[in-house]
Amino acid sequence: MTAHAGATESPPIPDRASGWRHPLPWAVAGLLALAVALPWTKPLFAALFPALDRPMYEQDSFLALLGAHVALVAASSAAAVLLGGAAGLFVTRPAGAAFRPLVEQLTAIAQTVPPVAVLAIAAPLIGFGDAPALIALALYGLLPVLRGTVAGIESVPPAVLDAAAGLGLSARQRLWQVEWPLALPVLLAGVRTSVVINIGTAAIASTVGARTLGSPIIIGLSGFNTAYVLQGALLVGALAIVADMGFSSLARRAQGWRRSG
Repeated sequence: MTAHAGATESPPIPDRASGWRHPLPWAVAGLLALAVALPWTKPLFAALFPALDRPMYEQDSFLALLGAHVALVAASSAAAVLLGGAAGLFVTRPAGAAFRPLVEQLTAIAQTVPPVAVLAIAAPLIGFGDAPALIALALYGLLPVLRGTVAGIESVPPAVLDAAAGLGLSARQRLWQVEWPLALPVLLAGVRTSVVINIGTAAIASTVGARTLGSPIIIGLSGFNTAYVLQGALLVGALAIVADMGFSSLARRAQGWRRSG
């Protein structure tokens, strides 16, 4: 190996596959195909559950419910990332270090309160629909994001920060050019946990009128229709798998950026 080659930086960690060879696009396509094709499996569910008069959920389109579910999870997760990331950043700064126990306790309490209880309290106050569901899911997703942010920032080696300060970088420049890029893989792990949890939890938002994949599950439970429950659960599970695959791909890229940064 030449001296020049030895001095080059480590290349980014390559993803397992790229383009259409990557499993993620196929998983997304499979999820959409399942949502579209599920009504065509009515004879199968009729055979599996012969005692049911209506073995297929037909009150709404599965594809429309999937889109509404994704939108609700995306909005609530974005709020959790913004609030949890900001809180995590604040408690890792000298000015906010004293508030760290309080912030961690509050976010822990927010996750221990069952989302159903938050929905029951919020719905009469602000009305039924997506609004109480957004509040419940955002609060429920705060803790993993906060912990991921704190752990990620604290994982940055002090020697790296000292070197950045020695190069003349200001505190703001060290944050955006050094700390955030190096903390990103750990931060993404927290966001990944938060989003996957919220995908499953969002199903109960249908109890307050939100339009989600929980609609067939809730109606199925109340009407003792196991076929409805199974149909909704299949799509929720498939969506969680696709989301997890997406974050797995992002994590590999973030590790590459960390090594090449």
